[in-house]
Amino acid sequence: MRQEPKLVSVVIPAYNAREVIDGQLEALAAQDYAGEMEVVVGDNRSTDGLGDHLAGHPLRERLRLRHVDAPDAQCASHARNAGVAAANGEFLAFCDADDRAHPGWLSALVEAAREFDMVSGGLETGSINPPEIAERVDMAAPEQGFAFPGFLAFASGSNCGVWRDVFDAVGGWDESLLRAGEDMDFSWRVQLAGYTLGHAPKAMTAYRLRTSYRALWDQSVSYGEVDPLLFERYRSDGFRRNLLALPVVAVLLVIRNPLLPRALTRLPRGQWLTYLARMVGRVRGSIRHRVWFV
Repeated sequence: MRQEPKLVSVVIPAYNAREVIDGQLEALAAQDYAGEMEVVVGDNRSTDGLGDHLAGHPLRERLRLRHVDAPDAQCASHARNAGVAAANGEFLAFCDADDRAHPGWLSALVEAAREFDMVSGGLETGSINPPEIAERVDMAAPEQGFAFPGFLAFASGSNCGVWRDVFDAVGGWDESLLRAGEDMDFSWRVQLAGYTLGHAPKAMTAYRLRTSYRALWDQSVSYGEVDPLLFERYRSDGFRRNLLALPVVAVLLVIRNPLLPRALTRLPRGQWLTYLARMVGRVRGSIRHRVWFV
């Protein structure tokens, strides 16, 4: 069992987040965690004056808030790595600029981290999104955590924590994964290196969803596109195809088509769209990476 860290570094990747980051910073200031913490924002090429906004932020001293530039690659992984490089904590906690951590988030992460090398937290969508937006995504229950069918559990990049020595040992976040999949990749590398991943359901974050169908479609396609790449990367470690997935999902997409009455489909239009988009993404990714994973 590890000792409680002397300092926790909360790392936030951010891109043009000036209009939304205050909610997250206020949530971090309201944490019930009794230990020492700092907040480091990795600014990924923002053009909205985010740096100036943070420089004069009223919570700057209270949060020990720092802003660091992350201009070398346009992706959350690079912003997180840049934030970690500037961080001083023995334990690293990751959250997103547009979300909102519950008051007990950091305490629950750190408590679980006494027994685990990396910790995932739970996500909820009901408190930060309108009901018609929240129903578009079938989010895993907070107590369940996240797992890819047929392979290892993983932590969401928007809510997780890892000890600094473990982060350094596995090489940080993979900056070649530009749009999606970096959290699964990082979590799996941690476990395959012999470290442990635990889950802290009380480490809860309110997760902000895409508000337009177009943005939801693009996000879900990007999730699907990276699946074949991750399969190719981890198939030798036991990642397996689900050969029944394609016919089963194809049938579900037909019988739950939103053009049919809702009483028959029993599926919100947004959820149907995410399933279809992920399958489209998997086809694209399979072609691009020359490995069939649909």
